Amino acid sequence: MIIIPAVDIKNGKCVRLFQGRMDAETVFSHDPAAMAKRWEDEGAEIIHVVDLDGAIEKSPQNLNSIGEILKKVAVPIQVGGGIRNMKTIEMFLELGVKRIIIGTEAIKNPVLVKEACKAFPDRIIVGIDARNGWVAIEGWTKTTRFTAVDLAKGFEDCGVAAINFTDIHRDGMQTGPNIEETRRLAEAVSIPVVASGGVSTIEDIKNLLPLHKVGVIGVISGRALYDGTLNLKEAINLSK
Repeated sequence: MIIIPAVDIKNGKCVRLFQGRMDAETVFSHDPAAMAKRWEDEGAEIIHVVDLDGAIEKSPQNLNSIGEILKKVAVPIQVGGGIRNMKTIEMFLELGVKRIIIGTEAIKNPVLVKEACKAFPDRIIVGIDARNGWVAIEGWTKTTRFTAVDLAKGFEDCGVAAINFTDIHRDGMQTGPNIEETRRLAEAVSIPVVASGGVSTIEDIKNLLPLHKVGVIGVISGRALYDGTLNLKEAINLSK
């Protein structure tokens, strides 16, 4: 199972949000690229980068910061936030981003996901963020009437590289991941799943490891790494 550190960017700073609320942020660094480099130095195989402003504004807003990350680290990065069309996908791939995360448009324009998967095999990830079981979009500001499983099933057999599944109520809360919902999603589809939200300690990693058997291939962690309640090197060693 791959341990993936998150670098969330808002106004050019590395932050973590409380349950996805843009007005409830903690700034961890004024240099997102330096944070990405730190995680690389500690053994990260891939960095998860989110343009939080982009998610709200519906187009990339922190390109300079993302460009600096690409210059500073050698490991692959995956980027999400504000990716709403093929032009933006192509732009990020040309910059050197390894994988593109499509969230809101997976609900609003699933054809985009399918076309992108066809054009760029193994480069497209679907981001599914759920609140009380219902998928949320537009930077988590709107809740839909789609369940995570129903949405994921719509992308079977179109070449999606992975599904990033986040339980919003647990994101940034360090209350432990939603094991059962993650398991339910992974068992329902053949697409690999990456868990996110609530990871706070090495025990949470231990609890997630058995899900590898049902298709959970990785876990994204943010606040726990920044607060120091989870040690990246320890988590990586455990997951090997």
